[in-house]
Amino acid sequence: MDEASYRAQSFWHETLPGSLAPRAPLDTSETVDVAIVGAGYTGLWTAYYLATLEPSLRIAILEAEIAGFGASGRNGGWCLGNLAGMEAVFEDPALREGGVDLLHALFETVDEVERICQREGIDCHWKKGGSVTVASVPAHRELLLAELEHLRALGFGEEHYRWLEPEACSAVIRTEGNLGGLFMPHCAAVHPARLARGLADAVERCGVTLYERSPAVAIDPGSVTTHTGELRARTVVRATEAYTRSLRGQRRDLAPLHSLMIATEPLPEPVWKEIGLPNRETFGDPRRMVIYGQRTADDRLAFGARGAYFFGSGVRHHFSDRNFAVVQEIAETLLPVLRGYRVTHRWGGALGVPRNWRPAVSLDRERGMAMAGGYVGEGVCAAALAGRTLAELILERDSERVGLPLVGPPPPRWEPEPLRWLGVSAVKAAGERLDRAELAGRSKPRLLGAIFDAFVRK
Repeated sequence: MDEASYRAQSFWHETLPGSLAPRAPLDTSETVDVAIVGAGYTGLWTAYYLATLEPSLRIAILEAEIAGFGASGRNGGWCLGNLAGMEAVFEDPALREGGVDLLHALFETVDEVERICQREGIDCHWKKGGSVTVASVPAHRELLLAELEHLRALGFGEEHYRWLEPEACSAVIRTEGNLGGLFMPHCAAVHPARLARGLADAVERCGVTLYERSPAVAIDPGSVTTHTGELRARTVVRATEAYTRSLRGQRRDLAPLHSLMIATEPLPEPVWKEIGLPNRETFGDPRRMVIYGQRTADDRLAFGARGAYFFGSGVRHHFSDRNFAVVQEIAETLLPVLRGYRVTHRWGGALGVPRNWRPAVSLDRERGMAMAGGYVGEGVCAAALAGRTLAELILERDSERVGLPLVGPPPPRWEPEPLRWLGVSAVKAAGERLDRAELAGRSKPRLLGAIFDAFVRK
């Protein structure tokens, strides 16, 4: 790809300042202390904390394209103090207390990311306005109130989560049929590609070597192999998310699930008075096929929804107009005032989904192999916590993070094809059917709901 092709990957890439010309590739054999595969958030944060905690370390990152090319550069831009799979953690009595600590660590990580952006001069359009999950049908209101009751039982107070009745919720966002919403302050809207590219510059200033256009073919204890070179290292870190499929023998480790986004033209102030989001709050609703939106720094609405899984763990970057029309229709149904305004950007990308739908940070010290990831689309904040935790594990630094339930063995592998495609496709279809029933005010099929919950909360 040339620079124009990289900019065409998303609205976020197109609006990046500076050059996107790739850094030099690895074209020889080198030896370092830590080799990191993947220059997305996980790899960059791991490198950043390693380099700042132990400046003498020799650290190198291998990236198949350019830093921030994948999900880190094209996501919804929510630095959210939450994590996929928390329901299963709270349901396990042995993990429940650690789960509460994990959520508090994520809350703190939101502020940690802001501190580092200020320290490193990363202008990622940061705005900590919080996030609201809106109920537009009675079933969603009941679900959100039950969730709040559960959070209160776990000890989270008004400073962490609070209920907004319809009038108060409409002051944040005026969705069609607003029945209230659950607000949490621990979330910032960001320009995700600016954050990723800023982190890449920061790690280089810390002495980390970043090789771009250097796709890894295989990772093994003590080495990473590319088509043109090799990195030898005491510790090898896999931070490849949806692109893990490209590594030899690891196609089944994470399933790439695609998400699609649109961005409108800059909207005039009267339209924003109709929409709300006065503090650039992020927003979504409780549907299973996740939706997410934010007000960008230049007054566009950026909005996304989960897409498809492709047979054989395929990864795509280009999608049909029909796919984006569905996303646009959801946005305009929630916010009818958008009708008549142009959608100027459409893009998509893949996120990594583990078989148990729970992210993990893992280190096999004897083999010198480490991994972090599987965020199921909630990785902007979580990757910062994972990278910091992984750095502390590698350096054998004791902290409150290394004992969190985020740390553990790698997730189980997915089934081989065609079982993988059949399973993911069936769950997606079940989620869409359940969502349609709730949004239409119909009773949801109980058995279908139980099957969906069992699969994604295992």
